[in-house]
Amino acid sequence: MSRENISMEERLKMQMDFIREVDKAKSVFRQTYLTDGSRKENDAEHSWHLAVMAFLLAEHAQEPVDVLKVVKMVLIHDLVEIDAGDTYAYDPSGNASKREREVAGAQRIFHILPKDQADMLYDLWEEFEARETPESKFAHTLDNCQPVLLNDASGGRSWKEHGVCAAQVMGRNQRTGEGSRAIWDYEKQIIEKNIRNGNIKE
Repeated sequence: MSRENISMEERLKMQMDFIREVDKAKSVFRQTYLTDGSRKENDAEHSWHLAVMAFLLAEHAQEPVDVLKVVKMVLIHDLVEIDAGDTYAYDPSGNASKREREVAGAQRIFHILPKDQADMLYDLWEEFEARETPESKFAHTLDNCQPVLLNDASGGRSWKEHGVCAAQVMGRNQRTGEGSRAIWDYEKQIIEKNIRNGNIKE
């Protein structure tokens, strides 16, 4: 039986298999600490945080956005890291192979689902990666802003541990304003404050 012509029972089983698989995102830890600095956040926590930001901050998007689409996008954008692992934003060697590793992860993980849903999630992930639509630009703005908020709250802990400099942070955020100029202006004030207090190197 092809994946395009399956019973509802088999469809439900595939969906449940996917739901069990993506629970692994709770074990993929990022470099950013929680606001209290007690431990590093995981991918599931990061994606949940972005989903909350998406519907609360949508009024600040540079262009009108489909909020539900943004929420879906941020909830699935890092599921590929179950296979690919988290690639630290300021790791040149890791970023060199990031795309290849993440495409392979997307192909395997999303295609646990029935074909229509697998294709939908893969296309949504690729839309996020391309950063061309209003929704993907806004999703990237949130994805860039959230670690800055957490780093600021934890006293720049991750920035200091990795010796991150201002040029790196500003380089990573060079397109953040495309999704929301207002959010980028707010984020930039936080970055500048952390440069002044030494949490980010000049």
